[in-house]
Amino acid sequence: MRNTLVAVSFLCAAAAHADQTVLTYHGALDRAGRYVAPGLTWERARGVRLDPSFHAAFPGRVYAQPLLWRRPGSAGGALIVATEDNDVFALDARSGEEIWKRALGPPVPRSALPCGNVSPLGVTGAPVIDDQRATLYLDAAVMRANGPRHEIFALSLADGAIAPGWPIDVATALGGRFDPPVQSQRGALALFKGEVFVPFGGHWGDCGAYHGYVVGVSVDDPGKVASFSTRARGGGVWAQGGVSGDGESLFAVTGNTFGATAWSDGEAVLRLSPELARPSESRDFFAPLDWRELDRRDLDLGGTAAIPLDAPGPHGARKLILAVGKTGEAYLLDRDDLGGVGGALATARVATNTAIASPAVWSAADGVFVALQGDGAHCPPGEPADGLIALKIRVDPAPAIETAWCASVPRAGAPIVTTTDGRSDPIVWVVAAEGDNRLHAFRADTGEPIAAPPETLRGLHHFQTLIAAGDRLYVAADGTIYAFAF
Repeated sequence: MRNTLVAVSFLCAAAAHADQTVLTYHGALDRAGRYVAPGLTWERARGVRLDPSFHAAFPGRVYAQPLLWRRPGSAGGALIVATEDNDVFALDARSGEEIWKRALGPPVPRSALPCGNVSPLGVTGAPVIDDQRATLYLDAAVMRANGPRHEIFALSLADGAIAPGWPIDVATALGGRFDPPVQSQRGALALFKGEVFVPFGGHWGDCGAYHGYVVGVSVDDPGKVASFSTRARGGGVWAQGGVSGDGESLFAVTGNTFGATAWSDGEAVLRLSPELARPSESRDFFAPLDWRELDRRDLDLGGTAAIPLDAPGPHGARKLILAVGKTGEAYLLDRDDLGGVGGALATARVATNTAIASPAVWSAADGVFVALQGDGAHCPPGEPADGLIALKIRVDPAPAIETAWCASVPRAGAPIVTTTDGRSDPIVWVVAAEGDNRLHAFRADTGEPIAAPPETLRGLHHFQTLIAAGDRLYVAADGTIYAFAF
């Protein structure tokens, strides 16, 4: 399979308020996947075509979403890509030419792990950028003389140099409580209040005595490390979006635990402070009433990150959390009081298949909408129920989750939404990764297909996530670089 980084180029004039950087997964800590692309109207999106003028190439498989950073005062940008070979590349965002490369150490071969489905294993979770410090943070699975290790790196965006005091060996920092060979790092990293937060779960196959972890490292004092871990075995924090936040709190979602007779942090939405103290009050956690059955059937709540929402209501915006489990069940929670076991404001079966890719969120005059990968359980009559679902979240007269529209995408990555000014011409974009491997676009207000260029994109993986910056969209894959212009 060829190695590919995909760029979708929109040849339109970018306004000053366009999204010029992408510093974290889905563009922001709320993981909403909202981007402003002035000029990218519904009509112009119909003309997307393959553009061969953008060239970039690098070795290595890519699962992590790329980032885009612009040096203050510079018109140029650097696209940051990290691979499973533990190589990090900075590529010119216009030409695709390599700016710098940093090798972090040998990746972990599959033979050194008790289970898993990524080989070799290197950088899998999306990194995060500290714009003020011009620093990139990421976790790498590295094969050392004493076996597989997880190491958290800080790299200068100027040249890829490793910052003094880094990397942090997670097992060493946690005093041996963390067992690197059984822990996997899939979720996106987060930067919040001067700390970088790294979520951990288990490998595909759920082998070994892994736990769900969130590890926090001070960016000013990397020797200062905090951690949260689930009490029961399992409960991985493995969703692609990782840890999310609303500017006041962090939220982590855990998967299934093993052997728990009393609830022990699994199948849950957890509110976490920067100190990562274990939530003890019902206002700070939620788990479904049937968490034991979800545990037994390996139907994690933790397949998607918790998405903070502000839904308009008759008395002002209502602060909510949306979580979607592998069962296709969606849970709407009060962000100020998550409700404890069984405390959801509303639940709805929204998908008939496993829902595990990150949702995208946008606002309209009539409410808040969420697009997610899945086969719709309650699609409007006559609409296809295979691949993409748009939900409407309302709070008046009571909190509810409704299906707005459904669309056909033959398997899908994680969608994003673009608008021209924050609200106008909303478009849902998604790559049908490991399906037809093509780019697809839909009007976000109706679900009408408006673009599906015929070119097949090689090297996509099923969690692949687009980003939008300036006048382009990018998606990381194994291979060459594709650009689509209109």
